Parts: sequence; structure tokens; C-alpha cells
Amino acid sequence: MSYTNLLNNYPIFAILQKIADQHHIPTYVVGGFVRDILLKRKVKDIDIVCVGDGIQFAQAFAQKVNAKVSVFKNFGTAMVAWQDLEIEFVGARKESYTPNSRKPEVTQGSLTDDLRRRDFTINALAISLNQEKFGTLIDLFQGLEDLKAKIIRTPLEPHRTFSDDPLRMLRAIRFASQLHFTITPQLKHAITTEANRLSIISKERIHTELNKILLSPKPAEGMQLLDQTKLLPLILPEMEKLKGTDRIGIHTHKDNFKHTLQVLKNVSLTSENLWLRWAALLHDIAKPQTKRFNPNTGFSFHGHEELGSRMVPRIFKRMHLPLNEKMRYVKKLVKLHLRPIALSKEVTDSAVRRLIYEAGDTLDDLMKLCKADITSKNEKKVHTYLHNLQQVEAKIKQVQKHDEIVNLQPVIDGHIIMKTYALKPSKQVGIIRKSLKEALIDGSVANTHSALYAYMLEIGKAQGLLPIEQVNTHLPNK
Repeated sequence: MSYTNLLNNYPIFAILQKIADQHHIPTYVVGGFVRDILLKRKVKDIDIVCVGDGIQFAQAFAQKVNAKVSVFKNFGTAMVAWQDLEIEFVGARKESYTPNSRKPEVTQGSLTDDLRRRDFTINALAISLNQEKFGTLIDLFQGLEDLKAKIIRTPLEPHRTFSDDPLRMLRAIRFASQLHFTITPQLKHAITTEANRLSIISKERIHTELNKILLSPKPAEGMQLLDQTKLLPLILPEMEKLKGTDRIGIHTHKDNFKHTLQVLKNVSLTSENLWLRWAALLHDIAKPQTKRFNPNTGFSFHGHEELGSRMVPRIFKRMHLPLNEKMRYVKKLVKLHLRPIALSKEVTDSAVRRLIYEAGDTLDDLMKLCKADITSKNEKKVHTYLHNLQQVEAKIKQVQKHDEIVNLQPVIDGHIIMKTYALKPSKQVGIIRKSLKEALIDGSVANTHSALYAYMLEIGKAQGLLPIEQVNTHLPNK
């Protein structure tokens, strides 16, 4: 079958065809590009395999289109950025693996060797670029049938595939989640059997694949697959502890693992923000440690949001995720995820003002997380909670409009405090500043110089401080 018309949509292939024929090099476009154009998905990356020297081919192409080529001799590959495409060139190869590494020994090979080494049949498709067979599909492992059937399958025996390169287990789940494909039972069994091989994979590689799963259209399904294949406990053991329900008499609590996946699903329907999805995944992570039972009131998880927020940095550090504002964003959302619901019982200006201040620029995402967190089979209960959240949102807008709390800063700053009391930068100055901010949030003091200055003097007096002017008046005359 010929796919000439598909290739003709991309001017690059006419250029590659001329270079391939000029140098008498059998050349093919392979892998993800072929898969995605057949699925009618957008493509930006193109993988070119030459039965010959891929680096020299890349250099010839770069010279032809006046582009820069980046050569990676250790991997035998070269990269060219041209227009809005990233094109990778490599010579056809075959690979062999040692048990303790996913880095193979690479030798020159045929196109068949190259396609055999690929992870899944849907990624082992190639289209010829030479003029004689331009547009001809090479499908040695029934990848086209698997694409049509929406199946994830390996070209070789799956246990060998995953043992050689355990990262492929995560990639299988990522593709299933991204494409909404099914992993064959044989493949799922192989992943489960080889799961412990994940130990030789770097944390960076693991979290990269996990992030792609979380960013997929159906991340909850991806997390379920990680659980079913025994990979999840190796990556996020905290999630495993969320499983199960308890029943004592008439009291029970829901399965927090299933609840978490539902929250993740709900968030994915409203936002593509990776870190909001991480917050959904971790929002109840501390419930197992905080579970308590009272014969009168049943099960409780008091303080799980506080403990959960403290667990976030440890989890990020262990997984080599960024320990920057992304981590702090997730930590804040986990800490505050119960606050809006709690506010709905008594929506006061000061409480709303405090929420706005503490949430800062995460407020909109916090409200998305809170709405996603309302999961129950009782539709009346869900309706009540959503109605209460709407009231909180209305109050937030009202308070923001009234005093623009997001931009509100005390007119008495640290410099004035230090000058008044002849203090150097210190914890004491910080305590006074915080007290002024708290007073503004509560609405107990107007944000004017005279009102805040008077309140500052009260705070200072309570701490045993006197303004420098008063200290000077009490000094003895010389």
C-alpha cells in the first residue's frame, strides 16, 4: 500500500528523497511520525532511518536546507531543526542488552534489525523515501492492524522486550493512556512479571513518563494500569496505602484510592495543567496516617491536608521532580484543598479574605481542585456541596471587588517598623509585619498610615518595645 499522498503534505520528504537517491542510501521515515499521520494526529518530530551513515545524511540535509545540525556521536544520531519540525537521523542498527543496564550495545544493521528493536508494533512502521518505492509502507509486525484495532503489542516476545529495556513498560501504559488503546493481556502479564526491573531505570526517566501519563487525555486510566501491572507501588508507594475501605458497625469510609483517581479524572476534564493534576493525585496522600475512628462519629482524617502538604517535598525529592515553584504550588493546593468547603459553613469576609491571601495566584486552580474533590454516589449531597462552593466563589468575587485583596499591602512596611524602634532586620520585625497583615486580612484595621501606625505601637508595646522617640525622652540629661 502506498502513502505517497500523506508524504506529499510535507515538503521535507521531497528533499530527503533527492538526497537519498543521490547518495544511493535506502532511507525511511519510521516510528512515531508514521503512527501519528496514520492516526491523523499532529506531528512535529520526524525520525529518519538510513541503511548507512545517519550523521552524514543529516549533514547533507542540513547543508541543503541551510540549517544547523546537532551531532550526538555517542548515540550515532544527529538532529536538525527545520521550520517547525525536529528531524532526527540515525543509521539502521541492531541492539543487544546486558541484564543491569537499559543501554544497549549497538551495531550496524538492516531495516529489519532496526524495526525489530522497536518497542511496539505501532512504532515499528516505516515508509520508504527513495523514489523507486516512495510512499511504500513496510509493516513487518502487523502494526497497521494493531493501529486499527487500537492495541498495544510488542514486535518481539514481551518479556524479553521489557527485560531488555524496562522503561518500555511505562511507555506501554503512556501510549495506552494517550491514545486510548488497549494493552494486550499477554503484554499486561509481562509487565507485571517484569515490574521489578524498573529498579534499573533513573528517577528522571520514570517521572518523565509519569508526567506524560498525567498529561494524557485520560490520566486516571493510566494510573489504573500502573496499579494493575504492579508498577505503581514501585513509583508511588503512598498511593498503594490509599486502597481499601473499613467498616465498623454502621460506620464506613470510601476507598481513597478510587476517590483519588476520580478527582484526577475530574480535574483532567477542566484543566491541562500538569501540576494541578499532581495536586489532584496527592491531595489525600496523608489520609492513611491520619485515619482515626470514633464510635460516635465514625472515621476521620483530621489534619491530612497539613501532613499531606509536608509530604509533597519528600515525594518530589525522591522522584527527582523539580523542587521549585512547581513543588510549592502543589504543596499549597494540597494544604488548602479543604478550606473552601469548610468556608461554606460560614462565609465571612475575614475568612474569605484570608483564603484569598493564602491561595494567592493559585486561587482559581484551588477552586477547580475543590470542585473535582466532590465525589459521591449521592447526587443530592454532590448538589449541596457544589451549591455551597458557588456561594464561596460569589463571596470571593465580592471581597476582591471591595478591597482588591490580591494587591493589598500594609502601608507600614519593614523599614518604618525598624526606624520606629531602631531595630535591625530580625524575627521581631517579621512578627510585627505579620501582625499588621493579619489585621488587614481580618478587616479589623484600615490600611491607612495613622490607623496601622497606631496598631503597630500596640503590637510593639505588647512585645516590650518603645518607639525610639519615647526612649530618647526618657534618657537622663547630661
